[in-house]
Amino acid sequence: MLRWLIGGGREPQGLAEKSPLQTVGEEQTQNPYTELLALKAHHDIVRYLVRLDDYRFASAGDDGTVVVWNAQTGEKLLELNGHTQKITAIITLPCLETCEEKNQLILTASADRTVIEWDCDTGRQVRKVSCFQSTVKCLAVLQRLDVWLSGGNDLCVWNRKLDLLCKTSHLSDTGISALIEIPKNCVVAAVGKELIIFRLVAATEGSLGWDILEVKRLLDHQDNILSLVNVNDVSFVSGSHVGELIVWDTLGWTVQACEHNFWDPSPQLDAQREIKLCQKPNDVSIHHLTWDEENVFVAVGRGLYVYNLQMKRVIACQKTAHDSSVLHVAKLPNRLSHAQKTAVCAFGSSEKNISFQWSRCQRVFLTCGDLEE
Repeated sequence: MLRWLIGGGREPQGLAEKSPLQTVGEEQTQNPYTELLALKAHHDIVRYLVRLDDYRFASAGDDGTVVVWNAQTGEKLLELNGHTQKITAIITLPCLETCEEKNQLILTASADRTVIEWDCDTGRQVRKVSCFQSTVKCLAVLQRLDVWLSGGNDLCVWNRKLDLLCKTSHLSDTGISALIEIPKNCVVAAVGKELIIFRLVAATEGSLGWDILEVKRLLDHQDNILSLVNVNDVSFVSGSHVGELIVWDTLGWTVQACEHNFWDPSPQLDAQREIKLCQKPNDVSIHHLTWDEENVFVAVGRGLYVYNLQMKRVIACQKTAHDSSVLHVAKLPNRLSHAQKTAVCAFGSSEKNISFQWSRCQRVFLTCGDLEE
């Protein structure tokens, strides 16, 4: 189920005087938003959402199904069935400029150890790879090199025809949890507590083929890295299981800024309640990140936080944005105007819906999650 919601309620009086942190809807103990529309299609947990264009987005999760939606009306457009187990990664595959057909393509990975290329305009399954030795946990497209990467227990490089070009040796039993592209033909892979920088060497006339070279390991995180995003040409951001957010220099691979206190950024009126919430490790885990020109939007435990890159601090939050951990953050166009807004999807372990919310800070929020019994 997917839900569109529009924000309600007022800011707490005197909040600006008490703290520089803007707390969204803190006076409301339950969902501070009004539901506009409910969409139903999935039969199990929804974990991923990806924007296809200004008019469509796709959702995927543990039922192994991809659903394509109209972002303006909420209409279900297509249902893509081909995986036999839960989907573990989804990404758009840009069309080549020389290609006559401009259909929107996506790649999906699954626990069934396959990756499928889909045509989201027709619902057709274009190609399928079934030679993986472990589950693919993340995907990345390097458009400039016209290749895509899959991360599992090893790192693999593929061409457009889904031919394997090269791969690393076995990296870890836990596998690669996230992948991003950075300059100089490099990628960053999150493997446990480490960020590993790899450089891709393209095939030339004098070489035997493609190659992957390990360049450096970044060891500043104290726990497993769950999220990784490339925010601009000079910075990328990583988040860990214990609530560490690190902003990195893309070129020098050094730490620019670090934030550890998402779960307690300012004094609380009910300190005992906050302490009780923070006793659970998942309540401080940074599960996912997205960004705009100025901010990083951080899914921390059950809350949503806004970290300003220039000020290098948290400037707004909704500490209990959902009854469960927020597991995914994504961008969608705002259906209420032509302006681009930010959408946040919160996914948990027993619900099958996505909620669309309109906040007072002019951003669209999508939420769903698991309710504790």
